[in-house]
Amino acid sequence: MDIHKNLASSKAELLSYFRDRAVEFAVEADSRFGDVQFKKKARNLNSQFKSSLLTLRNAIQQSANAAQWTSEERLEVELMVAYTSSVAMIEARHAIWPYEYMAFSRRMGELWEPYGKLPFEYPVRDLEMFIPPLFSTVKRNLTQEIVDFIDQLEIAHFDKAQLINYYQKVWGFVSSGEVKLELDLHFKQDGIRYVVDYKSGFGSNEKGNVNRLLLVASIYQAMEANYQPLLFVRSPENNNYLKVLAESGIWKVFSGKDTYEAIRQYSGYDLRGWIDENIEWEEDLNPSFFSFLRKQDLVKYLNW
Repeated sequence: MDIHKNLASSKAELLSYFRDRAVEFAVEADSRFGDVQFKKKARNLNSQFKSSLLTLRNAIQQSANAAQWTSEERLEVELMVAYTSSVAMIEARHAIWPYEYMAFSRRMGELWEPYGKLPFEYPVRDLEMFIPPLFSTVKRNLTQEIVDFIDQLEIAHFDKAQLINYYQKVWGFVSSGEVKLELDLHFKQDGIRYVVDYKSGFGSNEKGNVNRLLLVASIYQAMEANYQPLLFVRSPENNNYLKVLAESGIWKVFSGKDTYEAIRQYSGYDLRGWIDENIEWEEDLNPSFFSFLRKQDLVKYLNW
């Protein structure tokens, strides 16, 4: 395949490319796993698609750098590549192992999250990515800060030791398992460090995830740097768990159309507008596959 800026408007060419690749992957999977090991074949297919997509993205990066594409030009090529590869991938996966309700809803959410990050990888507005801190580093720094403060208190040495001991016990409760501070996206803009978590939607089993997000955001806000946690949710229909985060005063929560407006505000690119203009699941998916999705009430998960 030739790499050029016009790939941004070459949906048919890209769909043909990825569908041809899917046929190659399926033939290889058949030779390795036969007709009955459909789960292994599906995993192999997903792995092959990821590898193929990475190879193509690396080629795009080289061409874009050499020809000095603008961020917006490269972003729109990447968006079209991501969409068309998703179309071909879910078609091929279904052919190997027909989708059921939960698997399809989960898969579409997994595909949307990296899609929503692309405007920040190639932003129109100025922003800078940063590497999130390690929990061990944060813990060490905060511990030293407290120890230094206690040492300055005009109290007996024994009392200082007791205070430090109590403080360390509290840390023990918090960090019985190491806390992962890395979220889906981390960028700096106008002096603020934004830490972002993407979520396709909030269902009935999100209590553990909500508690983790509250803990992580609290740790960020306890640090000296100016951190702002943002939550980008695709679905406009969510349950009370999202309301808990929105009312926590820690997370700034966006859902549905507000998520796309926030992406536009921070990245400078109208992702919602691009989706409305370019994503046409019913026209682009194999008709028999789309008919299956309609009969199984799965079309609603195509609503990005």
